[in-house]
Amino acid sequence: MNVPDSITAPSPFFHPSEASKRLLPWLVAVAFFMESLDTTILNTAVPAISSALKVAPLSMKAVLASYTLSLAVFIPISGWMADRFGTRRVFASAIGLFTLGSFLCGISSNIHVLVACRVLQGCGGAMMVPVGRLTLVRTFAKSDLLRTMSFVAIPALVAPMLGPIAGGLIVGYLHWRFIFFLNLPIGLAGLLMVYLHLPDYREKNIHPLDIVGLILFGAGVALLSYVLEIFGEHALSSREISGLLVLSLVLLAGYGLHAKSIAYPLLELSLFRIRTFRASVSGSFFTRLGIGGVPFLLPLLYQVGLGFTPIQSGLLIMPQAVAAMSMKLVMPRLLSFFGYRGVLISNTVILGFLLLLFATIGIHTPVWLIVLQAFSYGAFTSLQYTSMNTLVYADITEEETSNASSIASTMQQMSISFGVAAAGLATAFFIPDSVRSNPAGMIHGIHEAFLVLGGLTILSTIVFRSLKRGDGDAVNQQKILHPGG
Repeated sequence: MNVPDSITAPSPFFHPSEASKRLLPWLVAVAFFMESLDTTILNTAVPAISSALKVAPLSMKAVLASYTLSLAVFIPISGWMADRFGTRRVFASAIGLFTLGSFLCGISSNIHVLVACRVLQGCGGAMMVPVGRLTLVRTFAKSDLLRTMSFVAIPALVAPMLGPIAGGLIVGYLHWRFIFFLNLPIGLAGLLMVYLHLPDYREKNIHPLDIVGLILFGAGVALLSYVLEIFGEHALSSREISGLLVLSLVLLAGYGLHAKSIAYPLLELSLFRIRTFRASVSGSFFTRLGIGGVPFLLPLLYQVGLGFTPIQSGLLIMPQAVAAMSMKLVMPRLLSFFGYRGVLISNTVILGFLLLLFATIGIHTPVWLIVLQAFSYGAFTSLQYTSMNTLVYADITEEETSNASSIASTMQQMSISFGVAAAGLATAFFIPDSVRSNPAGMIHGIHEAFLVLGGLTILSTIVFRSLKRGDGDAVNQQKILHPGG
């Protein structure tokens, strides 16, 4: 094991044996699976949970968005936490928080408690994936890292495929609460594995945590997401909503000024001066605003609008994940032949038109056509995500990799959260309160939302036009297989 000089080797209490090194990727893969599964398993259960909690299905967007939003807020401090307190302690705490949050979600009696518990889950999830990946990087030699990272990336592909159908089966045959209780035995087994097999790395020299930046950034993002969720509702007046919107933007602008004035900011915004990094991160953000709400809208369309059962809804969503896994085989060749600029511009337009096609799905649409659309959407979405995620590292130095990864992960989770909120906002705009229990009115509103999101996705191609021919050529095969989605 080759540990950098600035890193403290595993504590004397624990030295990773060969057996532990063989089991470590499995442990991290389990954590990745838990975090990835939780972002998809809930989607097909949205109508059932909203009915049980006596809230409108569109109100469930807060339950979905709060989890990804908390990931966005707390991912930036995960690396600092691991360096300061040690990878084993932070990873164990992350699994513990995630498991506790899952249990509390399962016993929640109203939507407000459920949202709060989802935030707690997100705090754990924000630490699990980055710290697990960091532990692998510090444990395995570079010659073994590609194989290890590729193995660990598999759960991130499998979980979206299993999530919708697992959620449908649980709702159909058990109770929606078991969606959260499913994490309990996995989490407890993970804690035991951490104790037995996870090395404990920490930095000797720790730079101070940017607490002011965390407060400014976290408060600004959380407030902006809240404004997007309540926009169009009657809980607050337009003047109050406008005030909150301005306040959130002031907080985020304040963080931007603060980050320029200190040596170790929470997020290193100077990386946005690099053209490929700026295009990939900002392009990813705006693209995900359009496609990020699809996992929220499709179950509503299938179940509330078309009357499918949760199990049938999950089966109709599964082709997306199957196509995404299949697409991994041809992505390197496509990127090599067309280049990043060509792929991202053309693929983003295709995704926008596929969203427009979702607006044609109605009660008379044959199932085979729905499956074909879902498969096509999954394939092109996988190509989009991989292209955007790997372009991040095209012109990034080794010293900048950690900061670049933190910014990319944070912006990705923000855009997913905002995408769900935008989808809910668009749907609520087109569905009056008087017809929300009417399937025909629901279908019409969701169709209109897909048209809006499709147009927004097509417009996001403007960002990728700043790329030049040859950008991304430096990204080698190793980075093409970089996990993430």
